[in-house]
Amino acid sequence: MLRARQKIGKYRILGRIATGPLADVYRAYDTIQKIKVALKIPKQDEHTGHDEFLHEVRVATKLKHPNILSVLNASYIDDQFVIAMELGEESLADRIERRTSTTSKLDIAGQGLAALAHAHEHKIIHCDIKPENFILFPGNQLKLADFGFAKLSLRTLKASGSGTIDYIAPEQAMGRPKFQSDVFSMGLVLYRLFSGTLPEWPFAWPLAGYDKLQARLRPELVDVLKKSIQVDAAKRYRTAVQMHADFERLHSHARKQKRARIRSGSKRCTSWRQLQWREFQRQFKKQLDTRYQCRRCEGPVSESMQACPWCGFDHPSRGSETRMPAHCPRCERGVKNDWNYCAWCYGPGFEEESTRSYPDKRYTAKCENQRCRGPLMPFMRYCPHCRMKVRRPWKLKGSRHSCKACNWGIAHEFWNYCAWCREPVRRK
Repeated sequence: MLRARQKIGKYRILGRIATGPLADVYRAYDTIQKIKVALKIPKQDEHTGHDEFLHEVRVATKLKHPNILSVLNASYIDDQFVIAMELGEESLADRIERRTSTTSKLDIAGQGLAALAHAHEHKIIHCDIKPENFILFPGNQLKLADFGFAKLSLRTLKASGSGTIDYIAPEQAMGRPKFQSDVFSMGLVLYRLFSGTLPEWPFAWPLAGYDKLQARLRPELVDVLKKSIQVDAAKRYRTAVQMHADFERLHSHARKQKRARIRSGSKRCTSWRQLQWREFQRQFKKQLDTRYQCRRCEGPVSESMQACPWCGFDHPSRGSETRMPAHCPRCERGVKNDWNYCAWCYGPGFEEESTRSYPDKRYTAKCENQRCRGPLMPFMRYCPHCRMKVRRPWKLKGSRHSCKACNWGIAHEFWNYCAWCREPVRRK
């Protein structure tokens, strides 16, 4: 067991987060990159092999998704196998114990299903879905972790009863995990998230906490959860892809109905926040291209924003219909076909989705790289031609204020967070 302030390679231990039968997880500081990370270190036990941890790293490397925890580094340090991962704020298990709005819970549920659906699309069965394996980051961003038990469906699955007993599907407990097993476990996680109660065997309806579930969710969404935790695997969703599609379709429809009711109501329904957004759009919409809505608070945002300036939500425009002819497969924001890299996350590899042309009139600056000097649109983070990070702070015309952390221009009188680095805006 490592102690606080102890060093292992470039990492300085800050404290222990959790301990398990196979590994300990520590909060640590990367002294080279100057960031805080989570370190997963297998216990020094003759019965503990490293195969599961090597497998976890390989699986996590295959899965690139904003809602799946990234492995930053994996190596042997001082004869110990060390996995460095992103450090979150808390687990979903911790969040469940506190009061959280239904809106936030729906957002969390959508992110969790998106992560699991991505794994299933890549033919990977997680095998250990539980609240402790979902990590929350600033802006209410959820990430799925711990693929140590994950199995590739393309292989012959070995008999495995691995997983956490409270959330394990009946067929998985008998050594036959399948995609429906993850669906079952995810259904239990979401049932507990919304009702505050974890159902128990034999899962006879109505389950404990069902009255609270009905009070907080629309009947259509309750049916989604009910279908996911059927004892008979054949009656469940075949994969999380189907479950996620149904959930997003129904949730999106509910949001549209709510907005329609607000629009059809009296003028009294216009809140101070909507008035604030309206005035902001009048001053800055053209310059910032804030044609999208935040996925959490529905405030006006743009593709270039890293965070919602109203609620701090990470990548608030992700998944929105873009005017550009292609999507970045990494951050899902709009890109042009003639770019070599994404200007927002520097990711490569675009596939042409449309023959639509995108006007180049918004190019207002040039790359500082003398070998490139490619044109830049306002608020690009990276040059789409050479991948060089834009060092010159972008200013917001019409505002004299800049973020104290990143020095980029901000709408000080409107924003609660910096849209570029998520630093809270402090007003005197």
